[in-house]
Amino acid sequence: MSTNLLHRISRKSTSLSPALRGVADVILAHPEEAQELSITELANRAGVADSTVSRFLRELDLDGYNQLRLGIAQAIYSRDPAPAEQRSSWVYEGVLKGDSTEQIVDKVLHGSLDSLRRTTERLAPEVIDAVIERIYDAPALYFSAMGASSTSAENGVMRFVRAGKRCHLFRDQSIQSMGAATLRPGDVLIAISDSGESTSVVTTTEIASFHGAFTVAITSNLASRLAHAADTVLLTASSVASSDVYGESVTSKWGQMLAIDALYAAYASRYYEETADYLQEGYLSVIKPTRGPAGN
Repeated sequence: MSTNLLHRISRKSTSLSPALRGVADVILAHPEEAQELSITELANRAGVADSTVSRFLRELDLDGYNQLRLGIAQAIYSRDPAPAEQRSSWVYEGVLKGDSTEQIVDKVLHGSLDSLRRTTERLAPEVIDAVIERIYDAPALYFSAMGASSTSAENGVMRFVRAGKRCHLFRDQSIQSMGAATLRPGDVLIAISDSGESTSVVTTTEIASFHGAFTVAITSNLASRLAHAADTVLLTASSVASSDVYGESVTSKWGQMLAIDALYAAYASRYYEETADYLQEGYLSVIKPTRGPAGN
């Protein structure tokens, strides 16, 4: 197979019907177990009929169920994750006590490049196209995130404000949820969480959906509460947390930034004239006056 099958399933799943997406969820949540299941066992896990699994295979252009099992096995083998006991000694993603500065720089670079590459494999162009149409029509664009993911949300605000969209982001989690209650049909909420299990972000998404807003999740976890709460999902690269002490993955934020920038770039390309006018006005009235003669 030309690409990692698990990545293909992740990328494809956002555009599948609920029944087919259920099959994808089972595989992505526990690929090691899924490769050992018969077609009937997989169907039972997903709560669907055997014929639905067969439709799932056709969606992935697979010749049969054995090809699915083989592809899962190859994907598991190729990812070669670090064992849990080794991860527990990390001080940063893959960085160990005593590593030389040269080793550390190489590991950080590799982790960042790998996150960008794997996110590119998971982002579905058709989902990006659908989201930018919603953003264009939206009276307001609202962001929800917490912790390090807030950096990605702030990047989104900066991009789309310069493109002429009214954007909102509150750092306080309670205010994010209260603000979501002010959203109305036509508004868009972009919720960002690598794990997809950040309670405040999930709650904000649920409130926004209740009030009729279109909700977009940016997450690496398709089986998460956030992915199920949102109307659509932009999948980023999954990652392994550094350790219990050092907390969440940081390189995963590269995937979030890539997703945001891809959204913005696609938006600016499709609606070039409107975006260019706002960018020019913003530069002349806000950015240029802050620069000295050398910056002109």
